[in-house]
Amino acid sequence: MSGPLDDLETPLWDAADNMRANSGLRSSEYSTPVLGLIFLRFADVKFAYADQQLRAELPANSRRTIGPADYQARGVMYLPEVARYSRLMRLPEGADIGTALNEAMRAIEAENPDLRDTLPKTYNQPGLTRDVLWSLLGTFANIPLDIEGDIFGKIYEYFLGEFAKNEGSKGGEFFTPTAIVKLIVEILEPFHGRILDPACGSGGMFVQSARFVQNHRHDPNAEISIYGQEKTRETVRLCKMNLAVHGLSGDIREANTYYEQVADGNGVGHFDFVMANPPFNVDGVDKSRLAGDPRYAFGLPRVDNANYLWIQEFYSSLNDHGRAGFVMANSASDARNSEQDIRRRLIESRAVDVMVAVGPNFFYTVTLPCTLWFLNKGKRTTPRAETVLFLDARHIFTQIDRAHREFTPQQIEYLANIVRLYRAEPTENAHESAALLAEQFPDGVYRDVPGLCKVATITEIEAQGWSLNSGRYVGVAERADDDEDFRERLELLYEEYETLTAAAHELEDRIAANVTTLLEAE
Repeated sequence: MSGPLDDLETPLWDAADNMRANSGLRSSEYSTPVLGLIFLRFADVKFAYADQQLRAELPANSRRTIGPADYQARGVMYLPEVARYSRLMRLPEGADIGTALNEAMRAIEAENPDLRDTLPKTYNQPGLTRDVLWSLLGTFANIPLDIEGDIFGKIYEYFLGEFAKNEGSKGGEFFTPTAIVKLIVEILEPFHGRILDPACGSGGMFVQSARFVQNHRHDPNAEISIYGQEKTRETVRLCKMNLAVHGLSGDIREANTYYEQVADGNGVGHFDFVMANPPFNVDGVDKSRLAGDPRYAFGLPRVDNANYLWIQEFYSSLNDHGRAGFVMANSASDARNSEQDIRRRLIESRAVDVMVAVGPNFFYTVTLPCTLWFLNKGKRTTPRAETVLFLDARHIFTQIDRAHREFTPQQIEYLANIVRLYRAEPTENAHESAALLAEQFPDGVYRDVPGLCKVATITEIEAQGWSLNSGRYVGVAERADDDEDFRERLELLYEEYETLTAAAHELEDRIAANVTTLLEAE
């Protein structure tokens, strides 16, 4: 994340991370209590502002008592005295601050049933010493009271991302890089309706959807309904806190999506939008438990890989006009045998709308590239019914550091505008992407651009073995053969080499694990 908030986010993170180093705790042990304090500070600021307004509105000499219902009517969580930040900051130096924070969290949950069993109550754990907790309280007390907009939500989001970086592979279980989420949302355009994320992590898809609605001058709480599920209780808690910090609410459940969908009944055909970043290439799913499940109408893959279980989950959750956008391993675009059969049936359903190839190093936990899939059941009745748009965005990125890349807001808008041209929708220019768009689409009308985008017919896709790999269709841009061109080609070849090497290592590990299992069974 970058921009004017850096002046606030970075010092807050640096201060908190220094305390983590001094506490001796791992990031995974430290992250939830810290995010809980950001939540507490957010709740206190909102409460204090509402309290000031309510008291100012009381008639002079009024004997009326302001109660919890008055705050809740303004969309503000009621905070009992024991949970107010100012009271915690006034506790005497020798007070048991860990116990006081645990009591504050319990008191908030008691007054706000939607948050029951959500907030952290681990402030007495070893490592979170009194000095560390006092320092953390003081750090977050520095967030100004006269803030505007979604600053607490952005701070929470920033901390989630930083913790994800520090927590290695575990971080990928709860956090999808914001740039990827924003691109999915901009292409999907979830203006109004029921949104499902069956692998919701910390809720980034919901947050960005609400921000998209807000940016188009609508109230997200009035326009969208949020449904999500996650198999890990701790991640469900992160998601609920994230929604609350952004002033949102939703139905977030703990469940293993492979075997059940508890969000809104069985969920089949119920949702206007589905967004997700599921785990890639998962093995060990018990497919015997899935026989007859209506979510898998295109069939169960014979290989021990869950990618096409997830893809069918997303498809089956959509209503007749529903749209889905999700992250998927590149290998799913070209997978053979039973997975190819499922992909063929999906393409023949006329629901595949847009495929976007994304380069490596966008994720904190894996260096491999990925593909963004977009489904649209309503496309069947449009002129696009027999076509799919392929976008190759592997050459579009901004390098953050040696190991990480992201899309800028301008790049996100540019890519989304290409899709809007394909759909014959008005383009947007909030992030000044019009000049970029005009370079490739001077007439303001979609056209195929070698190396960037190509509209392929279902007949062409069938001729390619039902592949949904953008590289097979988009081709390579024509350009003069100069030193800069050579450098770019060399860089792309090296990226491909790294990708294949990583995939080979992953395959080696899986073969070794399988051989070990077979030998142990002898």
